[in-house]
Amino acid sequence: MSEHYWGIDLGGTKVEGCVLDEGLRPLVRLRIPTEAGYGYGHILSRVATLLRMMADELRCQLPRNIGIGTPGRLDRQSSLLSNSNTRCLNGRPLLSDLEETLQIKVCLDNDANCFALAESRLGAGRAVMQREDAVAFGVILGTGAGGGIVCNGRVRRGAHGIAGEWGHNRLIEDGDACYCGRRGCVETVLSGPALERYYAARSGGVRKSLKDISRSGENDPVAGETIERLLSGFGRGIAGVINILDPDIIIIGGGVGNVEALYSTAARKEIEKNLFNESLDIPVVGPELGDSAGVFGAALLTVGKQR
Repeated sequence: MSEHYWGIDLGGTKVEGCVLDEGLRPLVRLRIPTEAGYGYGHILSRVATLLRMMADELRCQLPRNIGIGTPGRLDRQSSLLSNSNTRCLNGRPLLSDLEETLQIKVCLDNDANCFALAESRLGAGRAVMQREDAVAFGVILGTGAGGGIVCNGRVRRGAHGIAGEWGHNRLIEDGDACYCGRRGCVETVLSGPALERYYAARSGGVRKSLKDISRSGENDPVAGETIERLLSGFGRGIAGVINILDPDIIIIGGGVGNVEALYSTAARKEIEKNLFNESLDIPVVGPELGDSAGVFGAALLTVGKQR
C-alpha cells in the first residue's frame, strides 16, 4: 500500500476518511460522527476507529503515514492547536497526540489548506495548475473565512504558518468584534452568519438563511442590499490578496461560495475597483469536489512521503 494515500478530515460533526490510489482515485471513503461533545480524548479515539475501519475495508495493514485536516492551525512555537471551532481541540498538542494514539506518522494541516490543495490538483484548478509555477488561492467562506495558497502543487504555509488567512484582515474600521480579538475582520462581514445577522438587523428582526436571501429576488430589497454588501466586501477583501499574491486562479468554497452572484460580472467589477491592475484577468470559480475536497486534500498531504 506504499503508493496509496490516506487522509482524514476531522470536522466538528463528522470524521471522514479516504484512501486514494496511485492515480489519486478514491478506493474507499467512510465517515462516522465526531461525537465532539464527549471531549478531546474521545475525538482521538474516533479518528483511530475510522482508521481501523478503512484498513478493514481494504483488508490491509495501517499505512506508514496519514494526512489529517482540521479546523484551526498548529502553532509552530508551542505545537498547540488554536482557532478551531471544535473548541476542545484548542490549546492541545493535537499532532503529537494523534501520532501517539495512531502509532503512525501524521501530516496535519488546516482544512482551508486541504481544500485549496484538493481543488487545485483534482478539482476546479487542475487545468490552470498544469502551468509551471502556477499559484492557486483557495477561499473558504462559510461559518468563518479562511484561505489556502498552493504553488507548484504544494501548500504554502508561511513563516508563521498563517499564509492565506485573509479572513482576519480588517475590512471595516471599528466594525463588529471578531473572536481573534480585532474588529471589522473579513470574517465579521462576509461569513454566512455575519450576512444573516446583517439581513436581520436591516429587516427589523426578520431572519432568513443566506440561501433564502440569495434567492429572494427583487421583491426583497433588504436581500438585495445584503448581496450587494457581500459583493462589495468580497471585492475589497479579495483584491488585497490579488494585489500581493497575484494568483492564477481563485477557487471559492464554503456555504457562501454557493451564492451565484459571486461569479457574476458585477462581482468581477467590484474586484476591479480595488485592483492595482486595470482588469481582472484570472478565473474566479466555485469548487468541483463538493464536500470531498477536505478529505482528498488531507490524503494529498502525504504525496511523496510514503517511503
